[in-house]
Amino acid sequence: MSSHPRPALAVIGGSGFYDFFDNEATIVEVDTPYGAPSAGIAVGEVEGRPVAFLPRHGKNHEFAPHTLPYRANLWALRALGVRRIFAPCAVGSLRADWGPGTVAVPDQLVDRTSGRPQTYFDGGGIHVSFADPYCEELRAAAIKAESDELHMMHAATMVVVEGPRFSTRAESRWFAAQGWELVNMTGHPEAVLARELEMCYAAVALVTDLDAGLEEGEGVRAVDVFAEFKRNLVPFKELIRRAVAAVDSTETCDKCRVHAEVSLPFELP
Repeated sequence: MSSHPRPALAVIGGSGFYDFFDNEATIVEVDTPYGAPSAGIAVGEVEGRPVAFLPRHGKNHEFAPHTLPYRANLWALRALGVRRIFAPCAVGSLRADWGPGTVAVPDQLVDRTSGRPQTYFDGGGIHVSFADPYCEELRAAAIKAESDELHMMHAATMVVVEGPRFSTRAESRWFAAQGWELVNMTGHPEAVLARELEMCYAAVALVTDLDAGLEEGEGVRAVDVFAEFKRNLVPFKELIRRAVAAVDSTETCDKCRVHAEVSLPFELP
């Protein structure tokens, strides 16, 4: 890695999003105190700037949402020099008018997971600010990159469920009744771990299905989710590339830098 620039920008690819670079990339293996990340991290270029790419579920989708090495993934990216992350992901829609092919840039998150290690701070009385879970600067770059082929929504609340099962119809109707628009399985603890490591983070969500409570059919099936994601993968990747290119700064923004006047129990990588 010494012969390559340190990437300050990264993309974490979700289900069906297992590679990113059209040109040559270098695979970097990173050891962390939390074990190995989901896969080796590819370092390539987008518009002449070094960018890291990590397939969230592994190169061959080895990891389910509840078994992902979230802490290792974020730590490994930070150790490589990453300070700003786009996190494309597949989501179900809780609104009938946001059908498959819609892209949303969430501004809020609701955690409905359980049992996942979700912090680096197991001691020391450290509490990070998380009122606004996504970086506004990265959200603006993603919105600026919107595609003619994909319907873009500029804000949404994403509820993150434990998985790996999909929601029941009753759960889906309950989520929708709260005013939440998207349902996902991997957005937490990824977002809060990025904040704890002082990395800007923004989810970019591709709708693959209407959630179970919105239609009377068989409910959500994994085979249909993957097929819909694959159908939109080319324009979705291009949108993420344009978002990366639209980022002005490669440093953590002031709002995502949260450790001022706090003594951490470890040194940041």
